[in-house]
Amino acid sequence: MSDTPQGATAPEVILYSTAICPYCVAAKNFLKSKGRDWTEVRIDLDPAEREKMIARAKRTSVPQIFVGEVHVGGYDDMIALHRAGKLDALLAGETA
Repeated sequence: MSDTPQGATAPEVILYSTAICPYCVAAKNFLKSKGRDWTEVRIDLDPAEREKMIARAKRTSVPQIFVGEVHVGGYDDMIALHRAGKLDALLAGETA
């Protein structure tokens, strides 16, 4: 029952970041270790994207990570979700 529906793909991972952000690097390294691709949105290069991130995440810090439409939060939030055993299911597109 926990399998992704037939024909469904894993949700897109969006990572809002800046050039000088050690937690952004850590988040990307962690996602890479999980074998996941992501779309990086550099808010330091595009003020409109920064505003979009703030409106979507209700936070101003980076990274802000989204898996599909689910706001995971920052790096620490993602690691806490991983330690709670809930990140893999989210990355696989499974719903709770």
